[in-house]
Amino acid sequence: MEIKPGNAYGFFTDTSVCIGCKACEVACKEWNTLPGNEPAFGDGYDNTGSLDAQNWRHVKLIDNVPDNPVGVGQGKAWLMMSDVCKHCTHASCLDVCPTGAIIRTEFDSVFIQPDVCNGCRDCISACPYGVIEMDETTKVAQKCTFCYDRLQGGLEPACAKACPTQSIQFGPIIELRERAQERVDALHAQGVPEAQLYGADDTVYGGLNAFFLLMDKPEVYNLPNAENAVRPGRNNERGYLTMLVTGALAVLGGLIALRRRRERSPEPREAVTVESN
Repeated sequence: MEIKPGNAYGFFTDTSVCIGCKACEVACKEWNTLPGNEPAFGDGYDNTGSLDAQNWRHVKLIDNVPDNPVGVGQGKAWLMMSDVCKHCTHASCLDVCPTGAIIRTEFDSVFIQPDVCNGCRDCISACPYGVIEMDETTKVAQKCTFCYDRLQGGLEPACAKACPTQSIQFGPIIELRERAQERVDALHAQGVPEAQLYGADDTVYGGLNAFFLLMDKPEVYNLPNAENAVRPGRNNERGYLTMLVTGALAVLGGLIALRRRRERSPEPREAVTVESN
């Protein structure tokens, strides 16, 4: 694949073929020299826990198999999903960054410039997916870079390169969406009606450059559905309108309170002069 600046690229993650091997996590850490977090007792299979400053890929393992010791899972298996920064079309982190540290690259990905980040944490609060976190050593915000340095060198991201089942596919976003729809149609034809695309269209934050084929509802994967995928109030028209109305009401309330206070204040009494004999 020839990777050209000026074209929009993305990830299509097909969770139906993810085997939870975590090769993507390992490849991401190796390429980006991420030390990872110290292991803790009780980590279990999902030892990564979540996306953070040291984990830019996180393989979610969701046990949705009925707890029935005499059954065989009723044809169900664990849900597995390699999660990552979504590189949203309407990226709230980019909107709120006060220093311009977060930019959209020539490959249409969202990138944090570490030398410009001032550590204010605004992007952490704005991200609806909990992707960004502060690095304790450098004191700057970190997340998936989409292997920006590899793309500049004409190489695909390390996680997609390492995935043995092609659960993570990289390419031009338009081609990926067509390929994803074909995959969903095939699963539906095979009797898997629950298969659905998440973030492939503009219903979720204007579209995601890292979108997914899910085998259950988005909420099961701890993802906001289309109804709940609302950007922070400062980034949408309704939020601006609410702020203006609230501000106007506050000013009006203050004026009314001041007027009533003046009306209730007693009239100043005239000074009384006491004559001495």
